[in-house]
Amino acid sequence: MHGLNSPSAARRQQTVLNPAEDLPVPTEMLAEAVLAESDPNVAGALRWALARSGGDGVASVASGVYSENVDIRRRAVLAIAEISADEATAVLADALGDSDPTVRRHAALALGRRGATEAVPTLVDMVVEGTNDVEAAEVLGALSLDPGCADRIMSALVDELAAHTADSAVRIRLTQALAEMPATIAQGILQQLTHDDDQAVALIASTLVEAFEERSDG
Repeated sequence: MHGLNSPSAARRQQTVLNPAEDLPVPTEMLAEAVLAESDPNVAGALRWALARSGGDGVASVASGVYSENVDIRRRAVLAIAEISADEATAVLADALGDSDPTVRRHAALALGRRGATEAVPTLVDMVVEGTNDVEAAEVLGALSLDPGCADRIMSALVDELAAHTADSAVRIRLTQALAEMPATIAQGILQQLTHDDDQAVALIASTLVEAFEERSDG
């Protein structure tokens, strides 16, 4: 307790990584520290230690996801995202409805990596908004390996392309995201985009079509 409450970030981090007498810090104490820690390096060490607690870690930190304090909610969802226990998925799903976009994005990335398709709308929004868009596109690509989800993702990306005809930056990100989709469903729309009025979009689409064709030939 003394170490975790130290004003020195290095001391707090050392307390987690090298506990006294090789005794791990109790899970509830770790959870409290995670929700209060502002130093990114110490917070990372705390989340790592909490993740080793599995389901107990989720139970201890889950209350933070429903806090009125947005900083606490952000810390809580980051911590839960690193816990592989099944109990974490339900809490992350609740976080998708958070009023804070940062909380929603962290939850969506974590859920998407777990194969949860309810994360798709938020992930597509991240591509549109340009916030962790590369990471979001990669997760969408992984989800699209499920045929039942692939059409839904492609429809969402195509709808956003149609909705942002005047925003070149958005259309470029959406076109780049198509590179993560299976070639069998992405090539058609990419072929259309090679004739796009936006030269940057058309060039990217042409490059991706060539890459898909070379991959297919190989």
